[in-house]
Order: sequence, then C-alpha cells, then structure tokens
Amino acid sequence: MSSSPYARDPAAGPTEASAWGFRRVLATNLRAVTGRAYPRVRGSLREKSWIFFEIALPFLSTCAFVLVYRALEAPEAYIGFAVLGGAMTAFWLNVLWAMGAQLYWDRGEGNLEIYFTAPISMMSILVGMAVGGLYMTATRALVIIAMGSVLFDVQYAIDQWLLLGAVFLLTLVALYGLGMLMASLFLFWGREAWHLANLFQEPVYFLGGLYAPVKVLGPLAALAIGLLPLAVGLDAMRQLTFTQVPDIGVLPPLAEAAILVVMAVVFLLLARIALRYFERRARAEGRLMARWQ
Repeated sequence: MSSSPYARDPAAGPTEASAWGFRRVLATNLRAVTGRAYPRVRGSLREKSWIFFEIALPFLSTCAFVLVYRALEAPEAYIGFAVLGGAMTAFWLNVLWAMGAQLYWDRGEGNLEIYFTAPISMMSILVGMAVGGLYMTATRALVIIAMGSVLFDVQYAIDQWLLLGAVFLLTLVALYGLGMLMASLFLFWGREAWHLANLFQEPVYFLGGLYAPVKVLGPLAALAIGLLPLAVGLDAMRQLTFTQVPDIGVLPPLAEAAILVVMAVVFLLLARIALRYFERRARAEGRLMARWQ
C-alpha cells in the first residue's frame, strides 16, 4: 500500500518551519498580527450596526447616570466621572465579547483549526485581535467623550498630560492582557463562555467604578484595585483629569500606574501560560476542535 503524499519520513531532517530563524519567525508573527487586526479595522467601518451598538448603548447608560446626578444636585465633576466611565465601558465590552469569547466563536466557525495549523504563535492571533479591537473601540470611546463633554458641558482640569496618556495606555495593555487570559479560559470551558461573559459584565460595571469613584465602594475598593485594571486605570485617570476635585482617589496616580504595569505583565504571562496549557489539555481530551462544545 502506498504511503500518503502528506506523510513525512521520520528520518528526514527538520521541517522548513522548524528551521526558521528568529527574524523570519518574528516577521511571520507580525504578519499574523496584521492579518488578524485587519478584519476588525475594516469591519468597524463596514458594519454600521457595530457603530450603533458600541456608541449608542454606552452613551445611553452615561446619559442615565448624568440625569440621576443632576437630579440629586451632585457636584458637576460627577457628570465628568460618568462620561469618562461611559467611554471606558466600550473598552470593557470589547474585551469581554470580542476578546474573551472570540476563540470560542472561531472554533464554531472553523477558524481555530487554521490558527493551530499555521506556523505562528497563538499569542500573535490574540495580539492582532487586541490591536484591531483597540482601534475599533478607541474611535467609539472618543465619540462618547466628545458628545458627553459638549452636551453636558463637562469641565476638565488636567495638569499632567504625559502621565494621563501613560496611565491610559497602561490601562489598555492590562485590560487587553486580561482579555487574552479570558480567551484562553473561555476556549477550554466551551459553551460556558457565553454564560461567563454575561456573568462578568455587570459586576465589573459596579466594582470598576464606571459611573462613580472607586473610593465610594469602601472596603470593596481594595478588592477592585487589586484585581481589575479598569478600576485602577479609571481611578488614576479621574484624579488626573479632574484635579479640581480633591481626595477622590484610592491611591496616588503614580502608585496606580505602577500597579497597572504589574497587572499588564502578569496578565500577559498568564495568558501565554494558560493558552499553552489549555491547548494541550483540550487536544488530549478531544475538545479543542469539536464545534458547539
């Protein structure tokens, strides 16, 4: 019986992909990042329904909290707190659904087999998802901030622009690192990914301090600062954006920036470890490529 044309002689040397040098491996993975980010960048312009859901829905929640604050005659800075939190809501929804549950959906659509057979790192796929989602969501968040600032006459007082920009970038890196970790976990848990995504949505709104300072949570503020990059980043950004309001933060902005650095490193490392671990387990248990599991 003739052997398969795809069979490889064990006595043969290494395959072409295994013999690649560092530069070629890096270039291939960078192309994978670009290729995975491209559909999200282009899709954000083509799919009009995404624009509506990613701008209108977070902005409606922002408007509701603004009206509540004005009815209670709260300080005007709280209006700005709600607008900034509404903009960051778009990032959290993107991380939760377009990052956390994406690999599970890719498995159902048959794309996961392509990812694992291609000579690339799965981390490059996740980074591409993050880059594309970041572009897509950043444009929506800017629109929410612009609309909210104009409609509600938000007054900002920013003294340290560089630190504010650094905190914002660190928040996004840590947040999308958490999304990569969630993608690995949701891939292994399978059908439960949908329920877990729903489970994590509202509690993070509360603990993340999206519409009120994290400090008002009392003892829960320490838990939020220790676990959620969204809570840490928002707390620091509010202190840097509304300097006219004293004593609104849990920790000084520099300390919270350091926490974000640690979170970013930890979440990215855990995502890499979890992806490799759950890939091995899923292969062994036959759950990796089974659709709708």
